[in-house]
Amino acid sequence: MASLTLPNHYLPTLLRSHSPNYPCSQNLPLPSTPSNSQFFGLKLSHSPSSSIPSSSTLRGSIFAKVSKGSKPPNFTLKDQNGKNVSLSSFKGKPLVVYFYPADETPGCTKQACAFRDSYEKFKKAGAVVVGISGDDASSHKAFASKYKLPFTLLSDEGNKVRKEWGVPGDFFGSLPGRETYVIDKNGVVQLVYNNQFQPEKHIDETLKILQSL
Repeated sequence: MASLTLPNHYLPTLLRSHSPNYPCSQNLPLPSTPSNSQFFGLKLSHSPSSSIPSSSTLRGSIFAKVSKGSKPPNFTLKDQNGKNVSLSSFKGKPLVVYFYPADETPGCTKQACAFRDSYEKFKKAGAVVVGISGDDASSHKAFASKYKLPFTLLSDEGNKVRKEWGVPGDFFGSLPGRETYVIDKNGVVQLVYNNQFQPEKHIDETLKILQSL
């Protein structure tokens, strides 16, 4: 299997190039070579001896457990301030839950800032926005502070909730998936949207559904 690492030399350069007012507007480089590829800040290093994943691994990477019309399993996770937050506490209002790979990577920064810039539209629709990744609470706090994110970020260390919800990974599970769920006020999923490499499209798709609820 491929290993997943974050290039220390790559991220600071990208992040410094963002303008103070619009830190996420920078055009980002696309992957270049198959042997050492950078996907929005996540680096896949391929080993020549990597074995082909089994069919059971592929099934686990592709098929989601939470689908449109279902009620996702409850969870309790810590937010960026270290407070416990449960999914059940949002019942009674529309909710957007978006899973993303990692704080401070280019694609995830771009997506978070797009949610920030459209936050008033989500408020107008009566919806709450929640982001989830495997980063710890201190990482989330720094990320939210740096980009002035007005919504909650939850820490899913160990990716337990990601696995329970069946969020599919990319490249046979080597790259954490980028998936967004719109849940109505009754706790029923109305949209499952997956798009790893066009992070800003998640905002457009979720707003379309929220305006129809």
